[in-house]
Amino acid sequence: MVSNPGEGTGSLEKALDLLDAVGAAPAGLGQTELAERLGLPRTTVYRLLATLVARGLLRRDPLRKVYCLGFRCFEMARQAHAMPDMVAAAAMELRLLRDLTGETTYLAALDGREVISLERCDGAHSRRSAAALGERKPVYCTSQGKAILSAMPDEARERIVREATLKALTPMTITDRRRLHTELRITRSRGYAIDDEEIVLGVRCVGAPVVDGAGQVRGAISVAGPAYRLTRERLELLGPEVAEAARRVGAQLPATGADLAPGAAAAEAAVTAVAGPWAFRGAYPRWSADGARLWWADVLAPSVRLYEDGQDREVAMLESPIIGLVADGVGVIALHERGAQRIGPDGSSAPLEDWIKGQPLAICNGDGDSVWAAVSLPEAGAAIGTLRADGALDVQWRIGEPVGCLAWNAADSSLYATTPGSGAILMLRPGQAAVRRLATLPRGSGRIGGLAFDGLGGVWTALNDGWSVIRIAQDGQLDRVVGLPVPCATDLACVTLAGSRRLAITTERQSVSMDALGSAPLSGRLLLLDL
Repeated sequence: MVSNPGEGTGSLEKALDLLDAVGAAPAGLGQTELAERLGLPRTTVYRLLATLVARGLLRRDPLRKVYCLGFRCFEMARQAHAMPDMVAAAAMELRLLRDLTGETTYLAALDGREVISLERCDGAHSRRSAAALGERKPVYCTSQGKAILSAMPDEARERIVREATLKALTPMTITDRRRLHTELRITRSRGYAIDDEEIVLGVRCVGAPVVDGAGQVRGAISVAGPAYRLTRERLELLGPEVAEAARRVGAQLPATGADLAPGAAAAEAAVTAVAGPWAFRGAYPRWSADGARLWWADVLAPSVRLYEDGQDREVAMLESPIIGLVADGVGVIALHERGAQRIGPDGSSAPLEDWIKGQPLAICNGDGDSVWAAVSLPEAGAAIGTLRADGALDVQWRIGEPVGCLAWNAADSSLYATTPGSGAILMLRPGQAAVRRLATLPRGSGRIGGLAFDGLGGVWTALNDGWSVIRIAQDGQLDRVVGLPVPCATDLACVTLAGSRRLAITTERQSVSMDALGSAPLSGRLLLLDL
């Protein structure tokens, strides 16, 4: 006699409802609570539980007397995302990263607008990250999710970001779509993503996408741990290691045959290093008014350098760290902590008495012979204005935080400033009291430093600890990211060399660890980027 098919379907639906209820309760549920939630007789719930436990889909915690998802659920989830077996391909790399860092490592894959944990290798510390296998997290606030999004074709990524509800899970969560798009572009360029306490306060994470031979993103691996152990500086050092491990995992996965959409990979740009000695902290590249030479400085071993006719040479030594350079005819004025010097291309040097009053933060050339400066205010923040002949400042704006750099854009007759503390680029128009915030870069991108204008409406800035320089359009949107072979770009200037438009980029060596220098030997050198 054939049983009623409706009865079997009803039992199946009840079993699936029971699985859903247990899966939605991380701490587990007891038999009585399940019966009440589902409105089922306790005998029916007991029979279903016994069957699901026997099949490994549920397990019973004998101490707390509750039911939790069984490991068979995780095995099936991993099989769904592993064709071929991505878990097997990643297992060795997860262990190596765990041994390298002492922290817990994870493998995850995208499922809708969430990432699901497929594998975990526990860290060596008693206090460690311990996200459960099969746990789902929002894609927009995890290093794994941001890494996967960064490697996706533009259209697919933008659809997910557009449809996602950017809920603030902590005060650090990115809830602005423009900021999220900016971070994803930077993540794509440098190869790894950072979760800076965005999903759980006190926990940081660095992740990188796993991409197969056809360029199809298959998942991501990550390292996670307490914020006091995984400092921002340590995350920046671990990022390239995680990215390289993810590359090795992807190399083991056969191509899926899916084509990568145009624009899904950042175009490589030609970056060359100028021959010459490195600087402890290069900064303040200034293109001469006659378009013949590039001045720059080593801030910490205070000296003024000159790049001319393909040669880079030291022109003058100063007695204290350098604060800024401004063009002065064929030479420059170098502002340092104990005064100012007028320096010529032949190495001649003359002190300038009382050239600027107050505690200067940044200087730049303006129209004609004018010089803009920012000086520290006693209460906080900075005053910005033009220098008068007596060294005093003709103040036009006051802002509530220190200024990192100033740059005059002749194309729109505006002054631009950076505030590294908040990661903002400000636009200031003489004669107008209002200050426009052109863009704000997330802290995970790196420390903002230097400004340059390409004559096409683009504003370039360097990202110290971000391995890149970026271009921002006049609407505040980030429209280009160029990866660099060094972590710490400090400043930049648009120049014309041999008839070609280029970006001159100064870099830092002092803050780069010995381990990182092995991967970034050009740190401290002057770089040239073809635009």
